[in-house]
Amino acid sequence: MANKLRTFLSLLGIMIGIFCIIAVKASVDSLEKTIISGFNELGSDVIYVDKRPWNEDPGQNFWKYEKRPNTSYEDFEAIQKKSKLSNSASFCIFTGGKTIKFQNNAVSNAFIMGSTYDYMDIQGLKLQEGRYFTQMEYQSGTPKIILGNKLYQELFGGLEGLNKNVRLFGQNFQVIGILEPEGEGAFNFLNFDEIIWISYPCIKRFVNVKDSKSTGQLLNIKASPGVDLADLKGELASIIRASRGIKPLQDDNFSLNELSLLTQVLQSVFSAINIAGLIIGIFALIVGMFSVANIMFVSVKERTNIIGIKKALGAKRNIILSEFLIEAIVLCVLGGLIGIIFVFIVLKILSQVTPFEMTLSVSNVLQGVIWSVGVGIVAGFIPAYQASNLDPVEAIRA
Repeated sequence: MANKLRTFLSLLGIMIGIFCIIAVKASVDSLEKTIISGFNELGSDVIYVDKRPWNEDPGQNFWKYEKRPNTSYEDFEAIQKKSKLSNSASFCIFTGGKTIKFQNNAVSNAFIMGSTYDYMDIQGLKLQEGRYFTQMEYQSGTPKIILGNKLYQELFGGLEGLNKNVRLFGQNFQVIGILEPEGEGAFNFLNFDEIIWISYPCIKRFVNVKDSKSTGQLLNIKASPGVDLADLKGELASIIRASRGIKPLQDDNFSLNELSLLTQVLQSVFSAINIAGLIIGIFALIVGMFSVANIMFVSVKERTNIIGIKKALGAKRNIILSEFLIEAIVLCVLGGLIGIIFVFIVLKILSQVTPFEMTLSVSNVLQGVIWSVGVGIVAGFIPAYQASNLDPVEAIRA
């Protein structure tokens, strides 16, 4: 308290070090939480059939995977007929660049999805208003349509649009449902807020589903309750190989992907970022550690006479050691808490300018405090040990 400026300057290193470590950790945790949340809409108990594996760099072996056939409706039919371990399966076609109209309003470059009947259950989608396709509507390809919440608002502008007709592909489609809003998110991999959803038999009438250049395909299979994904993948591999006529010694010309493949790739990336932040923070903490050690050596020097009087009155070595060690710890915790407060402020500001929320968790705060205590112990031990070993007579004379 008697040397506020000196104390503050000594704590700058601790503040910067804790700021670097906790800011990076909190940012990565927030980003990871947002991405995993985006992945969760894909389904953690779902297998996705694709021609490329998800756990490889897209540029790696590009032509090898490009030559593979796209997933097809025939693959879906084979799985639906023969799979015993799956609960349900769905095949989707995605296309864009279309215009949907209602009276004088229009939305251009709309994103259109045509799916088989079970897609809603697999994806866990919910309707805010209206209903889903009936079996008869699905089988006959009746021009019925379900709209994403944001697209619905843009198209109807506050008017009631349920059961109204809209123009798509030059034909009238009846709006039978409106999806619940997903909200803004940086990693909504399938943005259902802006989707136009029709049945697969219906989209076949307007889109060349075999054209891989203008359409995207998605074949997903949901495991039955209690079924291990590894067992399901083995069954699916045998069904698709048989359906495509792949010989026993030939390699698969498809990939079976699951959510865990994406999270494994991301974990290595997040770990590397955390390590980089940790290294930068440790260098700053080392500087702060020497600063705190220096101020404690100065403190011992200034209070040598008082230490001698205390020891002469009966204070034991561990009492003197604890006194200076606790002082060093309190100084470092104070610096760490100031660093954490700055992290909180910076994350709040970033949350306003980034499309995802950045938060400071309790575990991150505890880690910051633990780092501060550790630095305090290391920085204060030698000065405290030196103070505890002073001779009372010589200390009083000093």
